[in-house]
Amino acid sequence: MPNPVQENASTELTEVFEAEHIEKMKQQTVSGAFSYFLRTAIVYGIGLVSAGILAVYLQVAEFAIYNIVAQITGILTFFSDIGLAAALIQKKTEPTTAEYRTVFTIQQLLSWFIFFITLGLVLSRLLEPKIGVEGELVLLALGLSFPLASLKTIPSIIMERKLQFNKLVIPQIVEQIVYNVILISSAIMGLGVRSFTYAILARSVIGIVTIYVIKRWPIGFAWDKTAIKELIGSGTKFQLNDFLARVKDQLFTLALGWWLPLNQFGYIAFAQSYSQVPYTLTVQNVIAITFPTYSRLQNDKQLLKRAIEKTLFFISLSIFPLLIGMCVFITPLLHLVPKLAKWQPAVLTFILFTLSIGGGAISTPLTNTLSAVGKINTTLKLMVFWLVLTWVLTPLCIHFFGFNGVGISTFLIALTSVLPIYFVNKIVKIDVVGNIWRQFVSAMGMAVVGVVFLPVWSQSFILMLAGMGVTGLSYVVFLGIVGRAKLLQELKSLRRKR
Repeated sequence: MPNPVQENASTELTEVFEAEHIEKMKQQTVSGAFSYFLRTAIVYGIGLVSAGILAVYLQVAEFAIYNIVAQITGILTFFSDIGLAAALIQKKTEPTTAEYRTVFTIQQLLSWFIFFITLGLVLSRLLEPKIGVEGELVLLALGLSFPLASLKTIPSIIMERKLQFNKLVIPQIVEQIVYNVILISSAIMGLGVRSFTYAILARSVIGIVTIYVIKRWPIGFAWDKTAIKELIGSGTKFQLNDFLARVKDQLFTLALGWWLPLNQFGYIAFAQSYSQVPYTLTVQNVIAITFPTYSRLQNDKQLLKRAIEKTLFFISLSIFPLLIGMCVFITPLLHLVPKLAKWQPAVLTFILFTLSIGGGAISTPLTNTLSAVGKINTTLKLMVFWLVLTWVLTPLCIHFFGFNGVGISTFLIALTSVLPIYFVNKIVKIDVVGNIWRQFVSAMGMAVVGVVFLPVWSQSFILMLAGMGVTGLSYVVFLGIVGRAKLLQELKSLRRKR
């Protein structure tokens, strides 16, 4: 006969262990978020300086050439993983050494395959009429970066599974510093497109050295057929989703680069690249943390709900003012720096791309949630919808509005970012509006302040810098008026136990 006392004691003990486990996970996630935002602050500062210098020293056509090459390698990236990394991260049980080594072996084979594809493209001279010899060298450097990057995959997965984000950010910071220093110095020396070749190779090498100093693993080769079958089975849908995303983004952008005149594509590339900076340094960093965290919480709907809502709150808190500030101050910046005047035709597209990121900042964590909890089929349906919309709507907008039509279509498509809210709510009820409206209202107030005094900000550098301070302060003031209690509540909850 079961002993009720023993059963109760066992249940209480289990609950204690679960509570301790969840608290530890929360501490690791919050610590990881802090580490990522610290990295964001460092890299964002480096990125801003680098972006400004490159915009001065690179010509429109040179910027276009690099972007075309980047889209080609972005497409090839699809073949470097086949979804195995995501499958290992999401795996509920701890992967074995054989599984790690099997994934490493497969990625090595795939990455060297990609390198030889890029080598073949260079030797064939198929791309030379569009990107020139210097562009081909950049492509070759990016091709070589694939097998080098695959050496970092397993240590990164191990740290992500253990939620050791504070360690994971160190190689990324080192890589970005080395990359930008070499890129900037080479551009100033007048090396043009070749600057990217040197910077890419240096970044690849320093990244490997740094990550293996931090996290070593029993590196080796293996071919576990059972592991391959299991991981590919769960990873295929992740990879299909990635494939659709690349067809929607990289392949379409590459088609634009081949179709439009080089200078027009250069304006699009400029606008797209620099408008993505806040998204890359906030949303993508948070997603790197939340994917493994959401995967662990998929069986606890209440905790999952709180985690998603906090993600939306803090992402919108940081990214909304950044986007508004970029939209307001792009005009005075280009006006006050004569060497940046060549980018004036890209202003409208830049603003449209930047505003579109606001929608992506909400939809990306939610589609990430769907993938993390195993609803990858829903994510695939959304990706197909956005893919078709991009390939149909953008050419129509280009026909009527010229190259600015790319920005217009991107903005219109961003309005459909509300769709993931519906699908996530079928799994767990979340309050999206309640967690972003205060930040949105404050950002709109900030926009009004910035636009009203725009003629003042455009008169001198000092006034422009003062304007940045004033508009940024206005966001804080508006947020204090409409969201002070909510902000304090969320900050306190990060320290509070379950």
